[in-house]
Amino acid sequence: MSGQKFKVAGAAALVIGHCAGMLDLIALPIWVGALVERLAFTPQMAGAVLTLFLLGAVLASVVLAPRFNRMNQRLVAAIGFSVTAVAFFIAAERTQFAELAILHLVAGLALGSALSMVHGTMGRAANPHRLFAMAGIAIGLFAIVLLGLIPQLMIVFGIPALFQTFGGVMAFAAVSSILFFPKVEGGIAEERPPFSRAIWLTILGIGFMTFNQAMVFSFVEVIGRARGFEASHVLGVLIALGVVNFLVPSPLAAILEKRISATVVTQVGPAVQAVLAIIVTSATAFQIWAPAAAVFVAVQIFTHTFVFGLLARLDPTGRAVAATPAMLMVGAALGPIFGGALGENLGFPALGLMACVVAAISISFFTIARSAGGSLKVTTA
Repeated sequence: MSGQKFKVAGAAALVIGHCAGMLDLIALPIWVGALVERLAFTPQMAGAVLTLFLLGAVLASVVLAPRFNRMNQRLVAAIGFSVTAVAFFIAAERTQFAELAILHLVAGLALGSALSMVHGTMGRAANPHRLFAMAGIAIGLFAIVLLGLIPQLMIVFGIPALFQTFGGVMAFAAVSSILFFPKVEGGIAEERPPFSRAIWLTILGIGFMTFNQAMVFSFVEVIGRARGFEASHVLGVLIALGVVNFLVPSPLAAILEKRISATVVTQVGPAVQAVLAIIVTSATAFQIWAPAAAVFVAVQIFTHTFVFGLLARLDPTGRAVAATPAMLMVGAALGPIFGGALGENLGFPALGLMACVVAAISISFFTIARSAGGSLKVTTA
């Protein structure tokens, strides 16, 4: 497949934008936990706030992704990250549910706009799979820093530190986008063929897998404390999770790019995710719970790297991968509030059982996509 070779600074700007835009992937437990413990929100209220943020990102991505090739990607990314930063800085001074809900919605709309430009541009790279894997390695390192830093800052400064840190991350992404965001060339990017059935089915498959990710991972910290585990031990697991994400899924996906088919990954990934979800939501022994929680996110990162490369090959215009925020965050948006409702009314083990059902749906979509005329083994556009 042909694509653009970005300069190091341009690729770095995309990686920084990915880390900022995928903040929810690593920060959900701390985010939800802070709202529940420090602002006395119920799990369902906390889930609703995060759902508004993610739904905003989904809406922006749905609207902008089809228009990706007709937009000034650098300008949209810079403005999107800037508005998100302002929204989080304002949120640091607010404690009421309604105010935080509105600010999260605004932040989500802006961030979804920026992230669509980042992922669409990544899809135009000479090797989208490898660039996305590099971004995954970076977000793993970012997670180690973030998950270790934010709890300590909140001990000293309270919940405002959470949103101020988020705002700082977004401001840095805005500056890097203004200075270094790469320009998308014309040619194939000007074409607008309709998406194939295989593309739509693949998008649905990863969307359901992301729903599972958000539904369970949002409450990892809450579940750990409900099981009676020491707060410091739970925090240690979250830091270990960041280390695992940095060292394992993305480097492994880059190494195995030519050695394992996307078909195998998309069949096995959701199943492994479901098994881990059962352990995370049901285990009462820390020695069993901790390893499962620490590798839970890694399964999603590894699988999505292959799916991102696949979609970039199936649609070389970049529009399908520009919709990455939508395909990921629609599941992530529903996950926290759905998980909160299940956990509050039926207990957290119900999340694990639901994860098995959702995993079966995800595998079904990936399987049908394979036979829908767009093989998951495609290697050229």
